[in-house]
Amino acid sequence: MKLSINALSKTYANGVHALKDVSLTISNGMFGLLGPNGAGKSSLMRTIATLQEADQGSIFLDDLNVLKNKTEVRQLLGYLPQEFGVYPKVSAERMLDHIAQLKGIENTGERKELVGSLLENVNLSKDRKKHLGTYSGGMKQRFGIAQALIGSPKLIIVDEPTAGLDPAERNRFYNLLSQLGENTIVILSTHIVEDVSTLCSSFAIICQGEVLYAGEPDNAVNAMEGKIFSKAIDKDKLPHYQSQFKVISTQLKTGKLHIRVLQDTEPGNGFVTATPTLEDVYFSNISTRVDVNTI
Repeated sequence: MKLSINALSKTYANGVHALKDVSLTISNGMFGLLGPNGAGKSSLMRTIATLQEADQGSIFLDDLNVLKNKTEVRQLLGYLPQEFGVYPKVSAERMLDHIAQLKGIENTGERKELVGSLLENVNLSKDRKKHLGTYSGGMKQRFGIAQALIGSPKLIIVDEPTAGLDPAERNRFYNLLSQLGENTIVILSTHIVEDVSTLCSSFAIICQGEVLYAGEPDNAVNAMEGKIFSKAIDKDKLPHYQSQFKVISTQLKTGKLHIRVLQDTEPGNGFVTATPTLEDVYFSNISTRVDVNTI
């Protein structure tokens, strides 16, 4: 399948221009939507998920008009929002069974088999009788994926799914999302660069409602080969270096400020060539819109 987003715009009643002429084409596999908090990621996700109207533009899932055929789209959609509530005194097994009924799966035996399979896939089988209120953050996220998978969706949207997870839970979540992306369009909205570099075959950077870059992570990183340089400086020297070079990121280590600059030629002056990363791609794009070098 293919999701085609063309010239999508959205302005809220308070005057916030959340989406500005957004155009993207997304095919089967994992697609990362990368941007800082408040960049417009959730606004785009909610619009694709038919939870809010767009002011202008279009979205098509193959030939299906997403903005005009909401009921049909919801039958093909699995959605895990950034924040979702659970009934704390209901078990995961019972809740999934209820959601399956709401999605039109009427046969009791079919629902039981489906719920068991989903809980197994997200590694919650042994906890299926536990109340959702006792689940950890990672367990709740895995439950959220399970409910999103009911009905064999063709499009899955997960909004900031790894925020707040410990490293072990994040790794389990990575593995689960990778499996889902083999035969489905999975859109992963995140501000964590590692999520995209680990999982996604293609991605876009969005900031202040605009798409700043779209492509493949490896190609984006390779294009910066030989253009990233680093140096450790005194903190009070940062304004001087910012006036001379395009400083795309800073990191304070043991009292020294380590800066990374983007430049076509060797800057000299104590700089050393650095291996580019997807973080460099990300920071070089958003640095034109937000201050990424605040100490």
